[in-house]
Amino acid sequence: MAAPADGEGEGAVRYALLSDLHGNLPALEAVLADVESRGGAAAYHLGDLVGYGPWPDRVVSLLEERGVPGIAGNYDSTVATGHDHCGCRYDDPEQQALSGESYAWTREHVSAETRRRLAGLPFRIDLKPLGGHTAGPRATLVHGAPTRNTLYWTEDRTDDFCRKMADRAGLAEGDAIVFGHTHVPWTRAVDGVRFVNAGSVGRPKDGDPRACYVLLEAGGDSGPDARDDGGGGTWRVEHVRVEYDIERAARGVEESDLPDAFADQLRKGGA
Repeated sequence: MAAPADGEGEGAVRYALLSDLHGNLPALEAVLADVESRGGAAAYHLGDLVGYGPWPDRVVSLLEERGVPGIAGNYDSTVATGHDHCGCRYDDPEQQALSGESYAWTREHVSAETRRRLAGLPFRIDLKPLGGHTAGPRATLVHGAPTRNTLYWTEDRTDDFCRKMADRAGLAEGDAIVFGHTHVPWTRAVDGVRFVNAGSVGRPKDGDPRACYVLLEAGGDSGPDARDDGGGGTWRVEHVRVEYDIERAARGVEESDLPDAFADQLRKGGA
């Protein structure tokens, strides 16, 4: 699963980037199957493997079994270190209270082995699809932002904010940065840098209950789906939506001690 695969263009390298799995085993299984059905890709996760869903240990172990490396989301690092809260933020007091219930449940139910694996996740990963002997392009993977994994990088952030984050990450024209945390997919380019929110595999919040992940291709030929960001880097970005057994996931929540509201959220895609 983690080996690079050729994309549509000659010499292209393709990555499957999975964010915010949140203990949703049926969604993860469906996404991994979808990646395989498309010819494979170098798969990486962008963190938040646990929280809100009833299968935290199984999600973490499945990624280990499939050889899918990745980074620490805020949920992963806080569970691993025993922090007093998950770093989640909601404007709605009821949702904030529910997030606290989720965090307490998750801390109680993860195994020592899962906690060890979460503690070992790095904050960021840099990918050099054309090899380290060239100047670029580079794809940087973070969970929230290159400064903190708790920072919400929403689509309404200004271009100046994007420039600031690109500078903090050390990105140059032709590079890309991929992140999650908000559970809402989007992409745009600013000054030749491609910014991509991967959405959420296990807990979408954009009104579409299907699992979401990103296929990011570098080094391929230009085409109708390509986004050429200058500096010699052509990035092909596709947000892929995957049908999965949502009722199985919802029943898993309802049969656990987690709040039933999390099952409703899965069925509605956060709407």
